[in-house]
Amino acid sequence: MNVFLTGATGFVGGAVAQELVRAGHAVRGLVRDGSRAGELSALGIAPVIGDLDDADVLAREARASDGVIHTASNRHAASVVALLRSLEGSGKPLLHTSGVGLISADVKGDATSEVVVDDLSAVTPAPHPAQQALAALEHSVVTASSSGVRGIVLSNAMIYGNVVGLGKPSVQIALMTDIAVRMQQAGYVGRGVNRWSNVHVDDVAALYRTALERNDARGFYFVESGEAAFVEIAASIARRLGLGVPLSLSLAKVAALVGEMPARFLLGSEARVRSSRAVDELGWHPRQPMLTDWIENIMALPTGFPVQGVPA
Repeated sequence: MNVFLTGATGFVGGAVAQELVRAGHAVRGLVRDGSRAGELSALGIAPVIGDLDDADVLAREARASDGVIHTASNRHAASVVALLRSLEGSGKPLLHTSGVGLISADVKGDATSEVVVDDLSAVTPAPHPAQQALAALEHSVVTASSSGVRGIVLSNAMIYGNVVGLGKPSVQIALMTDIAVRMQQAGYVGRGVNRWSNVHVDDVAALYRTALERNDARGFYFVESGEAAFVEIAASIARRLGLGVPLSLSLAKVAALVGEMPARFLLGSEARVRSSRAVDELGWHPRQPMLTDWIENIMALPTGFPVQGVPA
């Protein structure tokens, strides 16, 4: 297939592009910075210079492709509208990337909910206006079959894994590792009992390829392969870096280190989901190590980290 992919230099987009290239697909990747075109070419990805506001570029590439994978931004409504309009009546797939922040609860690290949201039933977004807007955008993709587009939303849980391609590491684990390095002690918000579902980036990429290739893939899918509490994640980071027992931190302290929004909504919140549809309907079976095992045995150490005797 000839695939047009946005976010080719990102963490998810880079992994997906490499998965598709290995499978024999031809990938054209949108890149804003023309100076990075050569880097994409070296990875077997044909660079397309432009950004999400270039509606003409998006339309041209979408129409010329056999399918579109949108990983660049889950909140850029204009780009989604442009891609859907360009694909109307074609029967081609549009895979839109989202996250489980849609249903996340603001618990400040101090609560574990018994509610686990499954994608077999209708997903009700949390009441925050940003989450409501995100839900509306995803709905436009999921219901695109009425206009002749095979719309798919892949709602990824906390993604982990070493970088594949040109992107930066996954945000939440990178934030927690940065806190540990700066403080020389791993930390978590409040009691750290808040839980997030998670998934390895290689398993994510495998599901994108499956959803692209299978004509029966459509609608909304959560993407996860397990879950962990943040106190458990912090303990694994401490072991990987050779540090002592993790420390409970106030939300204000974490906000001072990484910013108010990341502290509250990425490290202090909770999001528990199940990806039943991908497993039951598409036969997706995650194969990578669980999050805490990956952190303790595989996670790349921060550049220049001073601890000695920790395996790289």
